[in-house]
Amino acid sequence: MKRIVIFTTFLLSLQIVKANSIAAAGTGNNLPKNTGDTAVNNSLAFSGSIFKLRLDSIQQEVPLDYNEYVQTYIDLYTRHKEEMSHVLGLAKYYFPIYEKIFHDAGIPTEIKYLSIVESKLDPNAVSRVGATGPWQFMTTTAKIYGLNMDSYIDERRDPIQASYAAAAYLKDAYQEFGDWLLAIASYNCGKSSVERAIEKAGAMDFWSIRQYLPPETRNYVPAYIAMSYVMNYGKKHSIIPDILNFHPTTDTLMVDRMVELGNVARALNTNLNDLTMLNPAYKRLIINGAVGAPRRLIIPRANHRNYSALYNVLNGINDPVLLLPLPTVAAASIPVPAPVPAYTPATYVAATRAAAPAATAAPANPEYYIIKAGETLEQVAAHHGLNVRDVRAWNNIPEGQLPAGQKVILNPVAKITKL
Repeated sequence: MKRIVIFTTFLLSLQIVKANSIAAAGTGNNLPKNTGDTAVNNSLAFSGSIFKLRLDSIQQEVPLDYNEYVQTYIDLYTRHKEEMSHVLGLAKYYFPIYEKIFHDAGIPTEIKYLSIVESKLDPNAVSRVGATGPWQFMTTTAKIYGLNMDSYIDERRDPIQASYAAAAYLKDAYQEFGDWLLAIASYNCGKSSVERAIEKAGAMDFWSIRQYLPPETRNYVPAYIAMSYVMNYGKKHSIIPDILNFHPTTDTLMVDRMVELGNVARALNTNLNDLTMLNPAYKRLIINGAVGAPRRLIIPRANHRNYSALYNVLNGINDPVLLLPLPTVAAASIPVPAPVPAYTPATYVAATRAAAPAATAAPANPEYYIIKAGETLEQVAAHHGLNVRDVRAWNNIPEGQLPAGQKVILNPVAKITKL
């Protein structure tokens, strides 16, 4: 899974320069040589031991080894407090998603930190070689792991679908190498590069094969370990999480027709940019759902007063949408996503037509229409851009054909924006 780490161009160049300078110095640590100032050297050694103790305290399944390479990245990240604060803020939204998915997939949840090294938790991140999304999938690997990409959608940008694909890749790599650091290394350079490094080194651990890996990958694992440290001990370095500028509490619907995000935003009386941030995979701002292949729509937790308008937009005219809570229909070979804390389905979302929201009240001065021979109420509602359920409710009309000549109330105010 060859890609370029895009933690910003400046940081990348600085990382490589610093890491290469360490490698050139040999295997010793990067602390100053003994200059006769015992107090200074003891102080620096003590500082290093603090970082090791802290890494040991947060280690779970993935080894968090401490050495000069890791220290270089700790120093780098803790100096860029503004960027780290931004990432910590985003983590409040994205990490519950990752943790749920990784737990269900049976891989260590702490690998969630790898997404920061990859993309700074940016679903719209694109590297100079084309790796895309929060988990930076190249097109070929994305297809292997079941991510859909077409003119409407790029699931590499979908934090949920991409996380399932990342979990599947990492699980495959761990089953091959039996070591999480090697699995993480392969996420950067590919399994074949790790296999070749193992053959050259005659060893099966990252630090033994490190010199035989591509330069970027030699720095990749230390960067991951350092990021794990910063995400847990940021406050020790005056790194405070930013406040999210979008809704952390959301609802999830499944949509089986074409729906414009702009129409959804108007129905919810919310900002289109916020809705786009929650649904970054839709390239044309259109949910390309279809019967048998519904698409996920994530919305800010809706105000009850907006339920009817939202329902009308999602249901359209003659092609009712089936609104379902998660799990969703997942791409082939990817586990079916389960609900995650940030995406608790709202209680108002109905799975059947019978549970539609209450009809909008008829206008004080209603418009009337005379039914023609052979017409159905569905046809009349469609012609006037109305929800047929509302029209039935306003007129107390049961299902079935209407007698010609019957007068029905229409509500022009309730028209839906056509797609």
